[in-house]
Amino acid sequence: MARVRYNNIDNVSTDKTLKQLRQWREERRMKKKDYSYKVPNHPPKLEYLAGNRLDTTITWIGHSTFLLQYEGVNIITDPVWARRLGFEKRITPPGIPLSGIPPVDLILISHSHYDHLHLASIRKLYKAGTTLVVPVGLKRKMVRKGFVNCLEMQWWEEIKVGAVKLTFVPTQHWTRRTPFDTNTSHWGGFVLEPAEPGKHPQGDGEARRLPPNLYFAGDSGFFPGFKEIGRRFKLHVALMPIGAYEPEWFMSSQHVTPEEAIQAFLDVGAELMIPMHFGTFRLADDTAREALDRMEQARLAQGIAGERIRTLAYGETLIVHPEERIPGP
Repeated sequence: MARVRYNNIDNVSTDKTLKQLRQWREERRMKKKDYSYKVPNHPPKLEYLAGNRLDTTITWIGHSTFLLQYEGVNIITDPVWARRLGFEKRITPPGIPLSGIPPVDLILISHSHYDHLHLASIRKLYKAGTTLVVPVGLKRKMVRKGFVNCLEMQWWEEIKVGAVKLTFVPTQHWTRRTPFDTNTSHWGGFVLEPAEPGKHPQGDGEARRLPPNLYFAGDSGFFPGFKEIGRRFKLHVALMPIGAYEPEWFMSSQHVTPEEAIQAFLDVGAELMIPMHFGTFRLADDTAREALDRMEQARLAQGIAGERIRTLAYGETLIVHPEERIPGP
């Protein structure tokens, strides 16, 4: 029986030929890059994070891995604590060691690439009360690996996990873990909203100001889906990738440039952007400094206020209070 193969919107292809791959490798050998800049590590607030059940917090672990605390639920996105990916060593240690992560209620996987799904990390995070949420096509593999409390989602599908409403939204990407499973599971991002607006799961039931709606963009090339996400949701914070874009002729269909990340931020209509997917592993030819500098130039060119983009250090926690949300344009 043939396996289902998933596609992008409008069937946009991300396929590359061996000739193109060889060309990239030849170009890489000719480049001279300054890799001296490293994303700083910030002392994590371990005691606060361990006890927090009220505040909405966003803590960057590295790459696309965040600890999100939302509606009393501890959430990890795309968990990767690996010291290396293939031949590439991790540039800077994770912002919080695995031993410092509070008990995890929910793990979100955007797609199955190795820099977004590290099985050894999941095994150390996953406990009896943990729910693993994956794109459609991936559940069978994860259950086979022992993660029995696993849910899979299709684009635009909604589910509730505890006090959190999740929507799986499209991205433009692809996936593969072996030579035989290309695009046999899907890819996407997640929108997080309160399942019971106005109530806190640990509170006394009284009405309160709503927490921010969060958008975790996963991994994506630039595509019209960003505008559609903006039409469907009122977003407050967008976790947006900005790295692994060079050479652009090779990467553009699957990874946004910093300029495209800024445009995607505008398209989804969020109030605050937190950049991710840069500086942790050398997955392409761009550097963390280049990505940040181009992002800043694009922000200025678009006339976006500086406080609407917040670049975190590894281990740094942003506490997002409803009354302190950044106003939109």
